[in-house]
Amino acid sequence: ILEAFEGTRKAGAIASGALDQVAKIVKPGIKTEEIDKLCFEFINDNKAYSAPLLYRGYPKSCCTSTNHVVCHGIPSDKVLKNGDIINVDVTAFKDGWHGDTSRTFEIGEVSIKAKKLVSTTYEAMMKAIKIVKDGVYLGDIGATIQNYVEAEGFSVVQDFCGHGIGQQFHKEPNVLHYGKKGTGARIKAGMIFTIEPMINLGKFETKILNDG
Repeated sequence: ILEAFEGTRKAGAIASGALDQVAKIVKPGIKTEEIDKLCFEFINDNKAYSAPLLYRGYPKSCCTSTNHVVCHGIPSDKVLKNGDIINVDVTAFKDGWHGDTSRTFEIGEVSIKAKKLVSTTYEAMMKAIKIVKDGVYLGDIGATIQNYVEAEGFSVVQDFCGHGIGQQFHKEPNVLHYGKKGTGARIKAGMIFTIEPMINLGKFETKILNDG
């Protein structure tokens, strides 16, 4: 367990460091591919590898999901503009272990609705992280997020979920961000997984674009 925790922490610190660098450049007028280039170089400079790059054919080093894009948005020559929100999702692979993290940035002046969406998603994640301990059910994580988010007037995306991580990028368990208390598998000491709630202003449904 210790080796797994140490390895994941190191990889996670690099991924988080990449997002700290992104925070310095995100502003109206930059292209999402500039974010991708920065993440690729930062991870490389730290002697790690960008796990999304070529993963199941994915062409870039990070995911840049703007506005209505829930997740897995592909960096391109798309220019960020005032009022946009963008989630940048980074996974570093270092010495055999993965570290996966994302952050949502507000570009210039964003609407009150968008601000509330971002803060509610963050709060929901932190509330879920707080309850995680040996013996808690996975359903408790989902219920904690869903109850909070729906009370705030938003909906929880159901087509994508958190996941186990370690030497593999994605593995068991699936961590749903909705659900009922006391259901699902029990969490055991030694597990490593992501909690990454995706929250919509409108309905919870999503559709897959032509680029996958």
